[in-house]
This record gives sequence, structure tokens and C-alpha cells, in this order.
Amino acid sequence: MGVHDRAVNRHDTESPPKSLSASTKRMLVSHARESIGRGSTSFTLASRLFDRKTREWAWLLYCWCRRCDDIADGQDHGGTMSAIDDPAERLAQIADLTTLALEGHPTGDPAFDALGLVANECTIPHKYIYDLIEGFALDASGWHPRTEADLLKYCYHVAGAVGCMMAIVMGVDPDDEATLERAADLGKAFQLANIARDISEDDAAGRCYIPDEWLVEADIPPGEQMRPFYRSRLADIGWWLADMAQDFEASGRIGAKALPFRARWAVLAAAGIYGDIAREVAAHGQAAWDRRVVVSKRAKLKWVLKALFQASMR
Repeated sequence: MGVHDRAVNRHDTESPPKSLSASTKRMLVSHARESIGRGSTSFTLASRLFDRKTREWAWLLYCWCRRCDDIADGQDHGGTMSAIDDPAERLAQIADLTTLALEGHPTGDPAFDALGLVANECTIPHKYIYDLIEGFALDASGWHPRTEADLLKYCYHVAGAVGCMMAIVMGVDPDDEATLERAADLGKAFQLANIARDISEDDAAGRCYIPDEWLVEADIPPGEQMRPFYRSRLADIGWWLADMAQDFEASGRIGAKALPFRARWAVLAAAGIYGDIAREVAAHGQAAWDRRVVVSKRAKLKWVLKALFQASMR
């Protein structure tokens, strides 16, 4: 029985979450706002395009996602990963605090309390929450993709599930499977862009998300993808990842048509900004990992304006 099954079975036997006081909600929203500000300038910018209530819900959900990622990887709002001696223990901590929050109990950690609040107010199906935790479980087990299908499964768990939750926060019906599938695709696009950009950083942390079958096709021995001799072949893989990300980005853009105007604007802006990460990796070729690829503030603001036009045109 996996993390999802254990937690869901336990949750189904518990009473509904208790409502929080107005002051507690304000504290959690404030904490979440600080968290997203420290963790992601891109998502901070995109979130400003939401209406106030949706923006606060998005902050709350992001705060929990960021905290789980930091616990799992020994980070502080992203950045360099630390060596983890107890991955299973950290995974258990994430699962236990998450279940406690969903049951409506205080956890002692505002990020998990934030999840309890947004999950209750937006009626987020717990399946997606535990699907994300299964992604952390893959990393905790030292998992590595053998096939392209394995890679996409991982991308769903660590980002596609988040896309589904964010879509529900934006007002998508939890039963609207077609729109949620598009939202998952956009999450996958974001993760593929991250993987393409972070090949060097992941290698330094002992991780590799390039499928074995891709390494074989590129004639790169396992574990040697960062050696200078293979840089031209790695550039091909960077292009493959970017090309796949672009396909999923296009799918996500179609799904954005189902969103309210301001949510559609925010999603299209985020899609363009993260899409540029993948496009920059492809454009840099062999130099893509000499320094971390970033999207400039000016380019981000251009996407905000371009997304406004796209959202207006549906």
C-alpha cells in the first residue's frame, strides 16, 4: 500500500475539517505570500493577475508545495539541494502532516495548515494531493526513469497534479476531466523545462531525470552526461526536452480557455515565462548548462502583456 492509499484510507474515517478563525486565515495568507515571494519570482508575478481570493488560494497551495519540496530535498525555498540521510523519514513527515492538515487539525507548521485551509475552501480532491506526495516518494527511493513514459509519469506526480489542484483553485469543476487533463499537461511542461534547465544541478545532487532509453539513443553512458566529451549529445537531449515541453505547453494553453478571464491571463503568462526557460535551453545548445538559464524581468513583463492579449482573444 502506497502513501496515497494509506493516507486516503485514514482520512475517509475522520470528521470534516474544522473552520479557522479570521485572524488565523490572515496569518496563513500572509505566511504564504512571503513564501511565494521568496520561492519563485515567476509565480509571484503571475499570481498578481488573479482576483484577490484566487490569488490568496494560489499562495496557500504554493506554500504547501514549496514546503514539501524543501523538506524532501533539504532546501530553503528552493536553491541548492542538501545531502539527505533520512529520505524515508522526511517522506513520512510530509505524509503525516498533510493528512493531519486535511483532517482539520493544527500541525504546528503554517505551510501544512495553509493546505488544510485551501483544500477545505476549494474542495480539492485529496487524490491530487497524495499524487504529489507520491512524486516525493519516487525521489526518496532513488528512482530514475528508464523510459519516456516513466519520465512523464514522474512529471505528472511532481507537477501535473499541482496543475490540477491549481485549476480547481481557479474555479474548474473537479469533475471536468478534459480541462484538468490540460492543466496536468501544463504542469508537465513546467517540469520538463525545469529538468532541461537543471541537468547539471541534478547531476551534482546525484540525480538524473533523463530516461535511460534517451541516453542510449544519444550514446551517453549512464552517469556521464555532464562530461565535456558528451556535451554536444547532451545538447540534443536538451532540445528533446524543450520540444516535448512545448507540446505540453500548447495543450495547457487550450485548457486555459475554460478559465475565467483573470485566471486565464495568469496561466497564459506563466506558460509563456516557463516556456521561455525550455526555449532558452534549446537555443543555448552546448552552453545551456554553463550557467543557470533565467528569464529576465523584462521578458516576463512582455509575457504579461502578451498574455493579456491572448486571454482577451480566448
